[in-house]
Amino acid sequence: MGTAVFYHLMQAGLDDTLRTILTRAVAQGWHVFLRGTDAAALARLDAALWLGPEDGFLAHGLAGGADDARQPVLLGVGAIGNAAQGLVLTGGAAVAVDEALPLERVWVLFDGSDEGQVQGARGLWARLTGAGMAAQYWSDEGGAWVKKTERVAG
Repeated sequence: MGTAVFYHLMQAGLDDTLRTILTRAVAQGWHVFLRGTDAAALARLDAALWLGPEDGFLAHGLAGGADDARQPVLLGVGAIGNAAQGLVLTGGAAVAVDEALPLERVWVLFDGSDEGQVQGARGLWARLTGAGMAAQYWSDEGGAWVKKTERVAG
């Protein structure tokens, strides 16, 4: 059982935060599925990830291609399609407890100005920690990420 890491985006940009998370996960040899709720938003993220720094190339693809299973980072709205060890949730995307528990990491990025996403993240925190999953809650304050709370597994 892994850890759920919640990122409360107040000032930090989604694209930069994702690039950091995804680059670190891939460097560990993990495959990651990035789940969103809107195909157009995922297409925008796909384009933004391709436009990253030259020294920070991040191989990835949009779900629905012939090579989905081989993608180190796969973006989609449905089921995990690349045998991922990690799952990133954006735009209020959901995960079932039984899907989350076997993963090494679940990252939940939510917009602090969207009350629906804030409430969704709170509910997900309760479900995952209630099932025994470890969790951390981070908030961006003054340009730096600050860990506000942590729950250990069990």
